[in-house]
Amino acid sequence: MPARPKFELKPGPATREAFGHALVELGRENKDIVVCDADLSKSTMTAFFANEFPDRFFSFGIAESNMAAAAGGMAYAGKIPFIASFSAFLVNKSFEQLRVCVAYPKLNVKVVGTHSGISIGEDGPSQMSVEETSLACSLPGFVVLCPADDVSARALVRAATIHVGPVFIRTGRPKAPGIYPEGTQFEIGKAVEVVAGSDLTIITNGLLVAEAIRAAEALEAEGVSARVVDMHTVRPLDREAIRRATRTGAIVVAEEHLVDSGMGVRIAQAVAEIEPCIMEFVGIHDRYAESGQPFELLDKYGLVARDIAATARKALARKR
Repeated sequence: MPARPKFELKPGPATREAFGHALVELGRENKDIVVCDADLSKSTMTAFFANEFPDRFFSFGIAESNMAAAAGGMAYAGKIPFIASFSAFLVNKSFEQLRVCVAYPKLNVKVVGTHSGISIGEDGPSQMSVEETSLACSLPGFVVLCPADDVSARALVRAATIHVGPVFIRTGRPKAPGIYPEGTQFEIGKAVEVVAGSDLTIITNGLLVAEAIRAAEALEAEGVSARVVDMHTVRPLDREAIRRATRTGAIVVAEEHLVDSGMGVRIAQAVAEIEPCIMEFVGIHDRYAESGQPFELLDKYGLVARDIAATARKALARKR
């Protein structure tokens, strides 16, 4: 088996921080960009934009539903509104407004959820969003993105700005291991093969891309060639990347989300239509987590490299 590139996976900026810096860059380029926040700008990192463009920043207080509805009006007026809050508040609390005021009229609103998944850590289950990918994917016309690191987050925020139509971007709280070199290009709906492999494919996104890379390295030491695909766009899915994955004969989907309704369900639907193959799933199984250190929680709930590798071995055993 040929040697594969090694990743340093050093901690880098959180994807929420990358979002904040990207907003400022984009704001300098496009005066139609406006930003709305719900009294969490220091946490969502929209404070960067507010400091440089105070006349284009709007604070709605703790009123995400009102903010989502107002963003629809701003889009009708020709602006490109970015609205941001914790994912648990922005998507769960504002779903009705996102449905009626953004999705139904197909408006150009960019919805950015921060502190997604259980890696929010100590804030506990009331603020952990493990359902929002499913909710966002259920809104007709929405593009749904989940970047893995600083480079991909900045690139995908830019891609979301260029895209005409509603977009949801899922970002996280903790520092994200660096995966991509500066300048890597990303395209909505086009997955990235991070690690080449032929025995099975691990499809993942967000923080779990780094864990999948570590899992692939562990499997390589056992003589297993595991492909790793960063499916940063959950909607629309890259069906060609999924088609190539089915040819390895086994797929493991790993995500920081409920397995009953997340990316894995969407990929399984595509696999059923394209070419059925063995599938296994790593994620949160029919439960909520608890308060704790972010990476201790990922470890406890089975979302680290050890768990991905174990699930890959299970898939391979079924394949044989």
